[in-house]
Amino acid sequence: MTRIAYFIVAVLALAPSFASAYDPSPLQDFCVAVNDSESAVFVNGKFCKDPKLVVAEDFFKHVDAGNTSNKLGSKVTQVSVNELFGLNTLGISLARIDFAAKGLNPPHIHPRGTEILIVIEGTLYVGFVTSNQNNGQNRLFTKVLNKGDVFVFPKGLVHFQLNVGYENAVAIAALSSQNAGVITIANAVFGSTPPISDQVLTKAFQVDKNTVDYLQKQFWYDNN
Repeated sequence: MTRIAYFIVAVLALAPSFASAYDPSPLQDFCVAVNDSESAVFVNGKFCKDPKLVVAEDFFKHVDAGNTSNKLGSKVTQVSVNELFGLNTLGISLARIDFAAKGLNPPHIHPRGTEILIVIEGTLYVGFVTSNQNNGQNRLFTKVLNKGDVFVFPKGLVHFQLNVGYENAVAIAALSSQNAGVITIANAVFGSTPPISDQVLTKAFQVDKNTVDYLQKQFWYDNN
């Protein structure tokens, strides 16, 4: 085998590792995000707090129980890089999800991260829907989770959690991104600014204009 052939094989062998990368790997121990560029250094494409000024509090945050007194009966308390600057470049974040009895974390996606969830208290009915790669079918995977159970929601797929118990429930979700993002389906489709055209929505959902207008007038609560 020639040197060129060996080189091509080596590049192809490395390709999957490049293709599967999510958040960039850090090039230093940490890069605490800072909004004031005057007191920062530019490292790895981000303004970072001068390491000499970093303190333990940059890596610390207390999370209280969320207020579930809303239409959904749930509250997601995120701990992403926006809430904890020490997460910058580390490629991970988490969220606490509180549920009232029968509370719902509605169908949503995380465009930049896979989620792994553990139930701390209560009983949750959870699920996700695949893309249409399986002969055009969107397959639904569901499971009832109890305290201590763990479930994974793959990156970018629609998923949800419903408290099927009569008591409050709590779950902790870890995400494979410092800022995984969230798109709540109903909010995005019927609560966008400006609104999506009735002509688009009536055809997409096979309903009449009055139904679309009604849905667009609802207050789409964001529980994140």
